[in-house]
Amino acid sequence: MGVSVSVLASGSRGNSTIVSSSRTRILVDAGISCRETVKRMRALGDDPRTLSAILITHEHSDHVYGLAVLARKFQVPVFMTGATHQAWARSLRDEAGELPKLARLEIFAAGRGFHVGDISITPFTIPHDAADPVGVTLRADGIKVGIATDLGYMPPNVCDQLRGCDVLVIESNHDLEMLRGGPYPWSVKQRVGSPTGHLSNDKLAKFLCTEYDGNASYIVLAHLSELNNHPELARVTAEKALGRRRTLLHNRVMLAQQSQPMEAIQL
Repeated sequence: MGVSVSVLASGSRGNSTIVSSSRTRILVDAGISCRETVKRMRALGDDPRTLSAILITHEHSDHVYGLAVLARKFQVPVFMTGATHQAWARSLRDEAGELPKLARLEIFAAGRGFHVGDISITPFTIPHDAADPVGVTLRADGIKVGIATDLGYMPPNVCDQLRGCDVLVIESNHDLEMLRGGPYPWSVKQRVGSPTGHLSNDKLAKFLCTEYDGNASYIVLAHLSELNNHPELARVTAEKALGRRRTLLHNRVMLAQQSQPMEAIQL
């Protein structure tokens, strides 16, 4: 079977991606409801009962909305950092003051790799306004997948971790002029454009021009803002930055969507 990458949803209303090997299936983030996750997995021919684990990158609601129900329904282990778990639990504290519990919680730390089945996972710190946010690379069968969304800029450690990826799922959140002239309150605009906010089309283009190694077969533009970006604008900006490195076999630019799953990438 090899390795496959399926972006179930991507955007401010929920994020979720499946990375599968021949015998392991990991859900990276659970930002849409359990019902919608199951629906979209089945639409792609995946059985949600075969999930091996859920991996959470940070505690913001668009990455954890469906977590509690998914974990309980399918009894799969949930991997997150200790600080992320504490922040998530505090946000869901019930009226009696009880913290929610995950039956199969696994704690990891950024910078320390671990395995789930035959997939090797390396979490790394990213600049975002969350308790302990991480990006991840996942390796199996000689294939490397990098996922880096929800970051305000591309620091050297992130650039280093994303070298050698065969599939790169990376944020292209907003166009700066659309953000400035858009409907968000000024405080939100400042947050989105800050070093701990979200990656703009131009910041991604700078990375693609100066730090990206050109290795990936597929570049998936993710977490596009529905109000402050346009899919074709994000695509054109990325393709222009890639220049002649974009060929039929390398650096094919794809767009992850909020409302429907993206066709699975098979490697």
